[in-house]
Amino acid sequence: MTANALRLPPEQAAHLLGHYRAGVAAKRRRLVLGMVVLAIAVVLAGIGGEVDIPKFLANSHRLPAYVWNLAPPLSWANLGNDIAEWFWNFDGWLLLLGDTLLIAYLGTLLGVGGAFVLCFAASANLERRPWIRFVARRLLEFCRTVPELVFALLFVMAFGLGALPGFLALAIHTMGALGKLFAEVVENIDMKPVEGTIAAGAGRLVSIRFAVLPQVLSNFASYALLRFEINVRSAAVMGFVGAGGIGSDLMVAIRKFYYTDVSAMLIMIIATVMVIDLLTEQLRHRLIGLGDRT
Repeated sequence: MTANALRLPPEQAAHLLGHYRAGVAAKRRRLVLGMVVLAIAVVLAGIGGEVDIPKFLANSHRLPAYVWNLAPPLSWANLGNDIAEWFWNFDGWLLLLGDTLLIAYLGTLLGVGGAFVLCFAASANLERRPWIRFVARRLLEFCRTVPELVFALLFVMAFGLGALPGFLALAIHTMGALGKLFAEVVENIDMKPVEGTIAAGAGRLVSIRFAVLPQVLSNFASYALLRFEINVRSAAVMGFVGAGGIGSDLMVAIRKFYYTDVSAMLIMIIATVMVIDLLTEQLRHRLIGLGDRT
């Protein structure tokens, strides 16, 4: 009975089947057109970037050779001494790695503070004056649009080599990136508690303290921890332009082809980032209520 009820007249079935086939054909044409446009864009990008395919193929063996040279000569019979020779400057690199972590920590701390202050001025539901929102949002856009390395180069020229340029560069970029995220979190809050505090006679700061912050603090902390992970990686690169940390020694080793030193420092950086990722992941899970489920 069900099969008979769902059976359509031949004319109607043919009409619907024709529409279906036309829709499938149109979708396939759009897909093919999109692939053609993508291929043309890739070719134009290659021409603009002066990509030389024959040269790339002729020198493609150099990358595996470089990676192979990063591996130190290790033997089971003398493994301890080989590893000790590989990490011959472990204490010095560890101090530089500590500087990198401090740069990332202080840059994140200052950037989070600036983002926290500006996000309320950039939120449309809390700030009713358009010109203040405009200024706050453009400032945050400027801070996150300019790469950290560009800021670091500018600060190296202004303050000289050291950790200060890297710390300031990370702080400014962190403020711009987190300011946008914080503002979006604030714009998604429930406004009823805010309206209630205002109706009770509370001012702007009191309303933010008791009606806004309880709704957004967990998200703020989660984004800040995630940004700290990113800044640890970025701080390791700051040394490439003289902005302190282990990146300075890493850049020297790369330029002078000290292969084993490069691999030793990379292993230390990777291990540090992995540990920080694991720790901050656990903290984020606890903040958003997933700690008891994992």
